[in-house]
Amino acid sequence: MKIHNLGEGNSLLNHFIREIRSVEIQGDPLRFRRNLERIGEIMAYEISKTLEYRSEEVRTPLGVAEVNVAEGGIVVASILRAGLPLHNGVLSYFDRAENCFVSAYRKYRDETHFDVHVEYIASPCLDGKTVILCDTMLATGCSMELAYKAILTRGTPKRVAVCSVLASRRAVEYIASALPSEGCDLWVAAVDPELNAHAYIVPGLGDAGDLAFGAKMD
Repeated sequence: MKIHNLGEGNSLLNHFIREIRSVEIQGDPLRFRRNLERIGEIMAYEISKTLEYRSEEVRTPLGVAEVNVAEGGIVVASILRAGLPLHNGVLSYFDRAENCFVSAYRKYRDETHFDVHVEYIASPCLDGKTVILCDTMLATGCSMELAYKAILTRGTPKRVAVCSVLASRRAVEYIASALPSEGCDLWVAAVDPELNAHAYIVPGLGDAGDLAFGAKMD
């Protein structure tokens, strides 16, 4: 599996990462969601460079031009609920893509131990398609692994691009070992060094789902 850490270079992406991390800025839900969307747009653009292209002729008012366009068959998938803003950002660039949604959540056995459950999936047939699988945070990588296995019940993709805004180093290593080495890439905007006792990314940004959509009942 190839790991694409977009935050290793200097770009406008760093500005959006700063804002979603900052306790002085992230409290504005609209701004938080929009920053996640903009990160998704940047990721979509970077992923677009790796797709297969074909040449098409386009008629202009003065003649005919040849343009290389990406092949179709793209499905944007996300893990509910935190993955939705990232999903929307990716979808705004791949605006003709199909969509897939997976419900995965932590069910705590005590204060520090939990299991990950998948309850729901809505998806088109994925046979032979490129799937862009989005989740804002990769803490342990377990939710992403289960979501990946869940989407395989809807077909065999040609390729899967896993996208996350923030990932722990542990999750990156786990995903690299748990998902196929061929036909599957991981795209992240930043990688943080550790997890705390509750398996939250440190320094991270907090609970992305709550920041985007408000606190939920446990």
